[in-house]
Amino acid sequence: MDELDLDIIKFLREDGRMRFTHIADELGVTEGTVRNRVARLQEEKVIQIIGMTDPHRMGYEAPAIICVNIQPPYLEEAAAVIADLPEVSYLILVSGEFDLIIEVQCRDREHLVTFLHEHLQTIVGVQRTQTFMILHTYKMARGAEPVFMDKSSQPSTAASQADG
Repeated sequence: MDELDLDIIKFLREDGRMRFTHIADELGVTEGTVRNRVARLQEEKVIQIIGMTDPHRMGYEAPAIICVNIQPPYLEEAAAVIADLPEVSYLILVSGEFDLIIEVQCRDREHLVTFLHEHLQTIVGVQRTQTFMILHTYKMARGAEPVFMDKSSQPSTAASQADG
């Protein structure tokens, strides 16, 4: 991945539907170059262009973050089952006290309780869960910019690397 890829990604983070001709004009390259770069980045799974939603505005009144402990021999199997649950929007393996962190979108508290008791906690290997209801979203990842370490070991963003 080079500076041009990072610049293209920056435009797409702002608007995933931005016209390639606009990006090309802004970066001084051809539309074909942008199209080919985006196709390669998608194929390599560097980027995924999706529509992000705010759960509360979509009518989900009980989105939550759930931390989960899994018995070690069942980790991969349990993660695969959890990933297939329709309420799950985000699933990551983490270090620390818990093994997995899950983000779920539930219509209401009753739906969340049903999800926990009838689905998540019945999966083989799930030992313990801790649930945090999302009360308000202050920032969505849409505008998040990756931070890179430059040669002097000082954190810098893709934008500052392009400027420098």
